Amino acid sequence: MKVKVVISGRSYQTAQSIPDELALPDRCSVDEALRRLAELLPPGRKLPESCLVAVSGAHLGTLRSHAPRELEEGDELVVIAPVAGG
Repeated sequence: MKVKVVISGRSYQTAQSIPDELALPDRCSVDEALRRLAELLPPGRKLPESCLVAVSGAHLGTLRSHAPRELEEGDELVVIAPVAGG
């Protein structure tokens, strides 16, 4: 199955090697997809555990602690790094 991937916030540049779409096995979990994303990052780079995770508009939590969910064909997996400033 294919899911869309959106990485935004301050981690955008870290994630430039991640494609806009991932091909994953059917019935893949969010955890499995996030592990795959981590594998695609440049060596020594990782997304902050405080990144927010959402699937097709449903907020699941953070990379560190999120609700389990099975992905479906066409879902959009969004990872948003928190930003600060003013």
